[in-house]
Amino acid sequence: MSDNPLLGTTFEIPFDRIRAADVEPAIGELIARAERRMEEIAGVSGERTWANTMDPLDRLTTELDTALSVTRHIENVATTPDFRKAYNAIEPLTTAFYARIPLHDGLWRALQSYAATPEAAALTGERKRYLKKSIDNFRRHGAGLPADKKAELERIDVELSRTATKFSENVLDDTNAWELVITGEAGLAGLPESARTMVRESARAKGMPGWRFTLQAPVYTAVMTYLDDAAVRERMYRAYQTRASKGDHANGPNIARLVELRREKAHLLGYAGFDAFVLEDRMAGDGEHAIAFLEDLRVKTAPFFERENRELLGFRRDMEGPDAPVLQPWDVGYYAEKLRKARYDFDEEMLRPYFPLDGVVDGLFRLVETLFGVQAREKKGAPGWDPAVRYYELIEGDGTLLGGFYADWFPRENKRQGAWMDAFRTGGPRSDGGHDPHLGLMCGNMTPPAEGRPALLTHREVETVFHEFGHLLHHLLSKVGVRSFAGTAVAWDFVELPSQIMENWCWERESLDLFARHHETGAPLPDDLFARMKAARAFRAANAQMRQLSFGFVDLRLHREYDPARDGDPAAWGRKQMQPFSPAPLPPEHAMLCSFTHLFASPVGYAAGYYSYKWAEVLDADAFTRFQREGVFSKEAGRAFRDCILSKGNSDEPANLYRCFMGRDPDPAALLERAGLAGA
Repeated sequence: MSDNPLLGTTFEIPFDRIRAADVEPAIGELIARAERRMEEIAGVSGERTWANTMDPLDRLTTELDTALSVTRHIENVATTPDFRKAYNAIEPLTTAFYARIPLHDGLWRALQSYAATPEAAALTGERKRYLKKSIDNFRRHGAGLPADKKAELERIDVELSRTATKFSENVLDDTNAWELVITGEAGLAGLPESARTMVRESARAKGMPGWRFTLQAPVYTAVMTYLDDAAVRERMYRAYQTRASKGDHANGPNIARLVELRREKAHLLGYAGFDAFVLEDRMAGDGEHAIAFLEDLRVKTAPFFERENRELLGFRRDMEGPDAPVLQPWDVGYYAEKLRKARYDFDEEMLRPYFPLDGVVDGLFRLVETLFGVQAREKKGAPGWDPAVRYYELIEGDGTLLGGFYADWFPRENKRQGAWMDAFRTGGPRSDGGHDPHLGLMCGNMTPPAEGRPALLTHREVETVFHEFGHLLHHLLSKVGVRSFAGTAVAWDFVELPSQIMENWCWERESLDLFARHHETGAPLPDDLFARMKAARAFRAANAQMRQLSFGFVDLRLHREYDPARDGDPAAWGRKQMQPFSPAPLPPEHAMLCSFTHLFASPVGYAAGYYSYKWAEVLDADAFTRFQREGVFSKEAGRAFRDCILSKGNSDEPANLYRCFMGRDPDPAALLERAGLAGA
């Protein structure tokens, strides 16, 4: 057992030594260790103190958290049949264990006993907040339930976890099961060279002639945006929007079961619905406020949305004649790109040569050093889960190691789609007054390098790099006295602020000059191209906003209103909910919910909380006005953002942290102004 790499104590993870056979024994041992610690806390004799109750509770699952996050991560990015089997074997065990923590009578009594002590009454700041949050969390998760209800709650949590994992596996497997091979070059008409190279390399990797199209994001987006062949666009659209909706990978039953289980759990805990349970400790407070927030944005956006769609249809008919048909979903991106090109003499492909991935990352690091006083530098030799993975250290100005992180940017068939950040280790305070370093990761599915050229990104992909690094900074720069409050462990409608604010620097001339350099000549982004890019920023912004609002509405309505007996198939129900937000009629088989991993790939995730993206976008648009006012490289504003937001984790209420940085509450007008949607 001592040789098991998942039980190792080295800071960096020995990914080169982790095997499927290591998973079950390691997780079993770590659960047993944590259970012994629980009993030690519960069995303390004598007076309760912070040192014998709250501090060990804060550190209770540290080792298990790391091993489980590593195991879950490998299943997400380097899965094999054996590893999937091992992960599925330990998942119900870990879910049941975590569910038992707030249900443990001894721990609950220990918390209540400590809360009654003079020491507890004298607590201030983080410690006072941690005691209150711990008691609230135990109560919210069933500490006060009778024994039979606790057993029922544990059963629900295990089934939730198992069903969510199956949902995620179905999406990955169904995405990988689809391909389209084109053997004639005429079928590539309209595709830019970057996309042609991707699909040609994909075919070569499989030993196929021609060009291989998949549902991986870089390929799918390029086809929807540029390919002239409407029949192929339609075929790919239908395949993408019906992933995991039929056959062996059908997720409709999993969605219905997840919603039912979430509702059962909420009712068991005394809440009117799952949204009430989830939102009780978030900034929105409850589902009514979240719905009202979305509805306010919808009303303000709708006139612009309708105008944009009239303009796009008019543009098509100007091109093709007055009898040109109405736009179908697989036409919208294609004609929108042509309209953008005509209106601004601009398309994303014009920017690619200026965004080589290595240059983007280097510029990002330089920006972060200027704003926050920290250095990110690559460290060679750290083993990863794939040869493409790179490892970095984040260093304080005085040389202190703040943390490390891995980066994995390119799509693979054994890797789930999307982009994300996660934590492997969360450092806590040491007895000597120092702070243990943090360890995290960021992943994406960006345009890969091909045919001797570096990975050349779209501007949207650049924004994604900055976004995920914002999450990482929130984790790596965290410095709080309670481990459980560290990093991104904040209200989910606040967690996107550090990530989304970073995207703003992708639009500023001064910061772009750090990294927007031609991959061959080193020339900066030309002024005229930058001007066209900025002019096009708000192009069809109402459509982009309505798309995000549709996800927020369907999520909240699903968890507040959906009734399978009355409403039937959840995917079909979801299509009806989303239709008013779509610029084109959605086909009857549209089943986007069946691949909506944000909502269904974990027991909670963004369920009843997808509105958080828009909520945080209001915050980031407003918060960035301080940098615009003081300078996009302002060290003072950067230090304030680090001190008030990035370093604080969940040590205070989000509203207080925001006021610390801005000196006031957020102004919602900033988002509409940035998107060009202010006024009707």
